[in-house]
Amino acid sequence: MSETTVSVGAGAATTDMVLNIGPQHPSTHGVLRLRLRLDGERISAAEPVIGYMHRGAEKLFEARDYRQIIMLANRHDWLSAFSNELGVVLAVERMLGMEVPERATWTRTLLAELNRVLNHLMFLGSYPLELGGITPIFHAFDERERLQAVMEEASGGRMHYMFNRVGGLKEDLPAGWYERVRGAVAAVRARCDVFERLVGGNEIFRARTAGVGVLTADQVHAYGVSGPIARASGVDFDLRRDEPYLAYGELADVLRVPVRTAGDCLARFEVLLEQLENALDLADACLDRLAQLPPGPVNQRLPKVLKAPEGATYAWTENPLGINGYYLVSRGDKTPWRLKLRSASFNNVQVLSELLPGTLVADMVAILGSMFFVVGDIDK
Repeated sequence: MSETTVSVGAGAATTDMVLNIGPQHPSTHGVLRLRLRLDGERISAAEPVIGYMHRGAEKLFEARDYRQIIMLANRHDWLSAFSNELGVVLAVERMLGMEVPERATWTRTLLAELNRVLNHLMFLGSYPLELGGITPIFHAFDERERLQAVMEEASGGRMHYMFNRVGGLKEDLPAGWYERVRGAVAAVRARCDVFERLVGGNEIFRARTAGVGVLTADQVHAYGVSGPIARASGVDFDLRRDEPYLAYGELADVLRVPVRTAGDCLARFEVLLEQLENALDLADACLDRLAQLPPGPVNQRLPKVLKAPEGATYAWTENPLGINGYYLVSRGDKTPWRLKLRSASFNNVQVLSELLPGTLVADMVAILGSMFFVVGDIDK
């Protein structure tokens, strides 16, 4: 099929118009380009064009040792840095057959859920902003700041924590830190109803999102979509429950997996909000368990040169945006022979080519914002 890129003129009435959205666009979390073919105001075809942020992290892994690759893997999804680190160290620890101290396991679980809350707050605030509602973003950043403060106190970083290590955590937590976390979690939970009332109960927001951008369960399976987006389409799968890692196996009575069947933009927002509330409950459960544990180490003593034995392993984690996979191949050296990242955002974005056709241009931003992706997570 031939295409003609036009602006104005006599041919515009009979020729499909090709419109570029991006690569610099305010409604995306990073630099994404969408190439749309329009029939009037309706999208007839859509092509996500990626690669504008590609940094070659997977190739750089091959020239860094097992301590250094944590820094590289930390950065592809800058809203989920702790979770990114976690997948790498779990893969390396599995290769080494290493047992992590119990306090480290529970603290990792706590920090992973706090990182989940930070990620979700960003999208819960920025999504209404993309639809014209500016107030929620201020509430989101106010609540994020409470949790950022305790994360920074523990790790020294506000975005890139670098707190995981092969064998546990970087160091023990400061005195009184767990109680300060408990206070921050309680403060965020007390404000969750702001998003329910201000956003979820807003008739304009509901009109822009209900029944818009419906993603079916079959499309979820076909494209490998995961995380809150998949669960909003009725795909009831969460690694924390179905293949537990860290301490999630002992948190089964606290862990709730929110599921909707509508598959529209509103359902994706509701799942994200409910998942945030459950992450706060999980954080409290981790704090309760940590309070019962006796003092002990949070890491293992490692050799000066760390080498993984020859072989391969695959570790996957339920990151805030969906399933992240880490395929590690070792030749017995101090650097990985290959480390392949399976990032959630890549699959979540490629389904746009099937989701956007047939919708109006005015609904495009509503759909795009509800797919919850970070472009660095696509490009790696």
